[in-house]
Amino acid sequence: MSVRQSLLAILDQGPCYGYQLRHEFDRRTGSTWPLNVGQIYNTLERLERDGLVQRGEADEHGHVYWRITAAGSAEAARWLAAPVLRAPATREELAVKLAVAATLPGVDAATILRSQRDASQQRLDELRRTPSPGLAAGSPEDLAWSLVLDSLVCAAEAELRWLDQAEARLAQHPHPEMALELTTERPKRGRPAKTLPSAVAGGDPVAVPA
Repeated sequence: MSVRQSLLAILDQGPCYGYQLRHEFDRRTGSTWPLNVGQIYNTLERLERDGLVQRGEADEHGHVYWRITAAGSAEAARWLAAPVLRAPATREELAVKLAVAATLPGVDAATILRSQRDASQQRLDELRRTPSPGLAAGSPEDLAWSLVLDSLVCAAEAELRWLDQAEARLAQHPHPEMALELTTERPKRGRPAKTLPSAVAGGDPVAVPA
């Protein structure tokens, strides 16, 4: 999640002060990713340093309004127009954990997988039981909350489907046969990197050091 670009996109609608920015961010994200004011002001200071926002004078209530610059508006527009590039699947922590466990002698990867499935199922059940925050049906805030919740539910469902596939794959390859002992071969420095297919990396080929 990019707090930086999100705040820029909000400021592109008009000047805001810190607490106001936090409130506007919450309204637009269903309060799913709460931000503290300190984080907002730290981000604003970095944006100011980069010439993307300008700090105004304090009003009679002590509120310092921040205004977006032309460069900031351009940055917000680029962020909104560009697709979000997911991290390559090969770097996903759960996938790496199971891949390592499946090849370690003496480690029961199937038990680890079952434990993960229980936790993932519990997470999905909790999401499905998430109560409505009491927003007016059909309101912009209700739409924002629903979009975020739907995304989390779909991600949890996808994780469970992948765990089912992983369990089936492990069943086809008994663990003792797949266990890797430490190699006695000394890796050479400067060995050419292996490249994963772009479909696995989610875009351009990914170089993986040998």
